Amino acid sequence: MNPQTLKEARSLATSIKRSTRSFKKSHIILCPPFVYLPSLLPAKNQVFLGAQDAFYEPHGSFTGEVSSAQLSALGVDFCLVGHSERRALGETDVIINKKVRAIVDGGMTAILCVGEKVHDPHGEYLSLVKQQIVSGLKDISKHSVHLIVIAYEPIWAVGGKVAMRPAGIAEMAIFIKKVLRDMYGTSSDEARVLYGGDVTAGNAMEIVRDGFVHGLLVGRESLKPKSFIEIIRQVDKI
Repeated sequence: MNPQTLKEARSLATSIKRSTRSFKKSHIILCPPFVYLPSLLPAKNQVFLGAQDAFYEPHGSFTGEVSSAQLSALGVDFCLVGHSERRALGETDVIINKKVRAIVDGGMTAILCVGEKVHDPHGEYLSLVKQQIVSGLKDISKHSVHLIVIAYEPIWAVGGKVAMRPAGIAEMAIFIKKVLRDMYGTSSDEARVLYGGDVTAGNAMEIVRDGFVHGLLVGRESLKPKSFIEIIRQVDKI
C-alpha cells in the first residue's frame, strides 16, 4: 500500500520515466496500488504499467474486486499474482491459477510469484516451488507461455534477513526453467524468470549477470527514486 499519496506516486513515476529515457535494454514495469493506476498512464516506450492483483471473474457482483478487463482498459499490460504477501493472507494455489488464467485470457502478462519460506537442507523447497509453478499454470497452453513471467521470491531472503547468493539464484533459475521445459517443451523459452529478495543497487547487476535470470522484482527499493533508477542503470549495462 505504498506510496501513501497520489502526489508521491506521480512524482515517483515521473522521476523513473524521465531518468530512464536513455536506457536501451531494460523494460520497467511499475505496479502501484489500484487507486493510482488511472493517474499513471504508461509512457509506452520501455516503461509499462502493472497491477498488484486481479480477480478471476470477468464481471459480476464481487464487491471490492477488480477484473482483468477493467485493468486492461486502463492500459495495464502486466499483473502480479500469487505474491507472498497475498499467499500469507490465505490465497491458495487454486485461486492463484484462476487469476493467472483470467489475466492471460485478458491479454495481459501474468507475473506469477513463487518461493519458499524456508530453504531447508533436504531440498523440500524444490518440490514446493515446482508445485506452485505447476498448479499456478494449470490449463495455460503453450501458445500463451509468452504471457507468463515467473518471479522467484524466496520469503526467507525478503527484507534483508539473509542474502541469497547469485550461485543459489542461478540454481533456482535453472530449476524453474527445467520445470517449465518439462511442461511446455521449447515453447517455455518464451517465459521469463525474475528474482526478488533484498534487491539493491549494490547487488542488482551481479544477480542478473550471475544469477541466470532475466530481471528483478524490486521491493522496498522501488519506493526510493535514486536507488530504483540506479538498479535499472546497473542492469541496463549487462
